[in-house]
Amino acid sequence: MTPSVRILQGDLTEEEVDAIVNAANPKMLGGGGVDGAIHRAAGPSLRQACGAVPEVRPNVRCPIGEARITPGFELRARYVIHTVGPVYGGRDRDAELLASAFRSSLQLAVEHRLQSIAFPAISCGIYGYPIDEAAAIAAEVVRERLWPLREIRFVLFSDDALAAWTRAFAEGSEVDDG
Repeated sequence: MTPSVRILQGDLTEEEVDAIVNAANPKMLGGGGVDGAIHRAAGPSLRQACGAVPEVRPNVRCPIGEARITPGFELRARYVIHTVGPVYGGRDRDAELLASAFRSSLQLAVEHRLQSIAFPAISCGIYGYPIDEAAAIAAEVVRERLWPLREIRFVLFSDDALAAWTRAFAEGSEVDDG
């Protein structure tokens, strides 16, 4: 089964999906941008659940390019998949780490038998990743294999991100405009 891919502009915290993806920091205890919005919408139980995730080294619960899962608490989504993208520095490794963040999130959804997932523009806020490059990486990861999900959404906040993701996925017929 090929998942439906939808590219939308809106508020990720309002999505009714099995999991939304949080563009988290390695500590997983909240922050700015999408991370802060998700923590506010999910309520204080999310911070408690994140704090219970074991550190893999001091102040790191989720290394760059990896993903962790918690309940969604007060969100419409049942789960939050937390992933950490790279701070953009123009290095080749940045693209590998960003692809790994998308891939790890999708793999965690598959492992938990989820059917729908919604992503933000990982690393494109304060982490400075160029939107067009990030969108191309996201599209490449989605096309790597037939992910056994019903739906993959990209819920983007800005007009620029919406345009970039629309362009990146325009090559294929996998986008569902509905």
